[in-house]
Amino acid sequence: MVQDDLLVVGFDLETRREVHIAEGPPEHWKRLGYNGTGQLVCFYCFHGFEAPVGTQVPLVTRGRLGGKVRRHFAHPPGQAPAGGHGPETVWHITTKHTLAAWARTRPGVARVRLEQWTEDRDRRADVEVLLEDGTKIALEAQRRLMTDDGWRVRHRDYVRQGVVDVWFWRPRVHFPHIVLSEGLPVWFYSVSKREAATSLGRPHRQVGEWWKAPDLSVYGLHHPPCALDELERVTMPLGSLGLAAHGAVLPGDLHKRLLDSQQEARREARRRQGDAARYAQSVRDAQERAARAPAPASPPRVPAGSLVCEACRRPLDPLLAKARRHILC
Repeated sequence: MVQDDLLVVGFDLETRREVHIAEGPPEHWKRLGYNGTGQLVCFYCFHGFEAPVGTQVPLVTRGRLGGKVRRHFAHPPGQAPAGGHGPETVWHITTKHTLAAWARTRPGVARVRLEQWTEDRDRRADVEVLLEDGTKIALEAQRRLMTDDGWRVRHRDYVRQGVVDVWFWRPRVHFPHIVLSEGLPVWFYSVSKREAATSLGRPHRQVGEWWKAPDLSVYGLHHPPCALDELERVTMPLGSLGLAAHGAVLPGDLHKRLLDSQQEARREARRRQGDAARYAQSVRDAQERAARAPAPASPPRVPAGSLVCEACRRPLDPLLAKARRHILC
């Protein structure tokens, strides 16, 4: 595996576009790189990251398919900037372009553009996606921690303008938990693994009359999670995600796992509802039987001063005065 901070994105000086090693065989890149024509250079150096703008450093191709080190572009020995390129820079630029390339392959996508302002020019999305149904989606590659207030302002600006915002966070960066409170999922993207990750909400505890809750799905695995849920992290290839009007879509097998878990919770809720209904009916039946039962006979009136059984309050024979009750009472 190659660490994120060692990855290099290529730039083709002839086509004037960013290129990734997966777009062609190693022999192709070797012809364009360090020992070839030299038109394949480091994207970051050329665009002025940790180097003067326009710096041309032809790249070499390393690694091999199926080997311990995945194929990647690299600077020739001694030609990388001192300390290398910043890992946040590498992650952000690579992720932004990767998300754009991914979005272009999703069904129902009409247009994908990088670094686009919203109509009122309040926000500039890393990647703007227009779906064929007219939905606008902003894909954001977020490399640093944001405060709750900072994220909320950006999110609500998008909502106000009818834009669906989907956030991909750099791995190991803490995300603001206000994201979950707003009902959005949290996505991560690993450049080195080419994997997306998200968190599922574990089933809520079934306490009290939980089966009366308006949303029973939270008693199974659910996505997005609720703000205070216990979380389960799941990973998947970015290419397995879909894109729809509400944002990124989980792969089919993972979506089925959630549905199965939620259906099991709903079956248990129906069982509990049935038990509660049967108990309530049994109480009503008992009350009705009690209402229909004849009133108990009143005990005979006993003259004042007479002996009475302390149990049934009926007249007591003087022979039983010492016992103070009938033999059978």
